[in-house]
Amino acid sequence: MGIMVTKEDDLNADLTRRITTDLREKMDETQKLEKPDKDPDLVEDSEYAKDFSKTSKYAWVWILVGVVIVIALVVIGINNH
Repeated sequence: MGIMVTKEDDLNADLTRRITTDLREKMDETQKLEKPDKDPDLVEDSEYAKDFSKTSKYAWVWILVGVVIVIALVVIGINNH
């Protein structure tokens, strides 16, 4: 009885190994087909970002102008109370 169980375990282990090997090979093949050499940058490739340009080197000026406006509004608000 013990010999039969051992043979079934060996058969199941061999079958499991073959199935696992086959699935790994299929997975590797599909990954090679789906994945090019370089990963795509999904932000730059997306449709809605097609017409946008990158931030210019003078973006800090606009941020500074915004901060000055906020400070000016706060000062005006404090002086009116």
